Amino acid sequence: MGARRHARDPADGSLRQRLKERIRRHGPLSVADYMGACLSDASGGAYACRQPIGAAGDFITAPEISQIFGELLGLWCVAVWQSMGEPAAIALAELGPGRGTLMADALRAWRRVPKFLERVSVVLVETSPVMAEAQRNTLQDAPVPLNWCADLGQLPSGPLILLANEFIDALPVRQLVRRGDVWCERVVTLDADGAFAFAKGEAVSDADLPPAPDGAILETRPAVTELLSVLAARAPLAALFIDYGHDETGFGDTLQAVAAHRFADPLGAPGEADLSAHVDFVALRRQAEALGLHCYGPMLQGAFLLKLGLSARRDRLLQHATPEQRAAIMSSTTRLVDPRQMGALFKALAFTSHGLPPPPPFHPGI
Repeated sequence: MGARRHARDPADGSLRQRLKERIRRHGPLSVADYMGACLSDASGGAYACRQPIGAAGDFITAPEISQIFGELLGLWCVAVWQSMGEPAAIALAELGPGRGTLMADALRAWRRVPKFLERVSVVLVETSPVMAEAQRNTLQDAPVPLNWCADLGQLPSGPLILLANEFIDALPVRQLVRRGDVWCERVVTLDADGAFAFAKGEAVSDADLPPAPDGAILETRPAVTELLSVLAARAPLAALFIDYGHDETGFGDTLQAVAAHRFADPLGAPGEADLSAHVDFVALRRQAEALGLHCYGPMLQGAFLLKLGLSARRDRLLQHATPEQRAAIMSSTTRLVDPRQMGALFKALAFTSHGLPPPPPFHPGI
């Protein structure tokens, strides 16, 4: 899965120049193709060639903010494995594993459940050599088998638990813009000065597209269909997606760039900033249900983590913390659950194959 890569011609120079030459030769790029190149170009993409996560990178994710996040997700995996009847072998896959921090914290939680630790093998689905190397360094002492692959199709057969934190938001987003009574592809082209610019492309004929006012922008993610189709073919399966986005389908341009922890122009520096766009959780759930998956959520991240036991784990850490550590623990956990920070913008959505009970904390009455 993931964004398409474009092979580099050594004579082409920087990603910026190669994209400009591509537009001059072949015409405007769809927003999805532009975003895919900026993130995953083999010799210039932000994910393929740089380390975008962490204080020295472009952004920070929940696992990097607090160890409790990964620990709780690790215990979530144990509960799901138990609901599957504790199969003798279980594959645990993570999509877009970042620096391996979430998995390292999950492994810490699994040490309290030796039976699970004996039966689980971990697969990290990663396309970036830079990121994979960081994951190997973080997880070099892991007490379970570790494997890496670049595609969901390479996952082993059998029972599967899948985690994906801030993965879908980085899948290339297609943008359509309403012009009169038709939808048109929104594209990236060059203006009169040779700078990147958004423009209206060719009309799109699709009877399923909704009516909208002139100028409205509709976003879709073509890669999500492939991802969900692969998951729907698996059983037993439980998957958990945590990401930022909206729980009502609407119109608008949510494509954004972040460089050095500051918002930037998405067209300003191809390959030198993180690009992402809001996840449409309603569309995601609708697609999954159409493929036969059982869906739970979306639930606000704050509520999700609190129901999984964040407060209790935080209080245990506070008992043995120095004053400085206590301040950091309180600040980081508040950031995860406060509705004014990450608690409401980020949401959790779970999928299971037929026959499995609702995963925690989506049980009725919880």
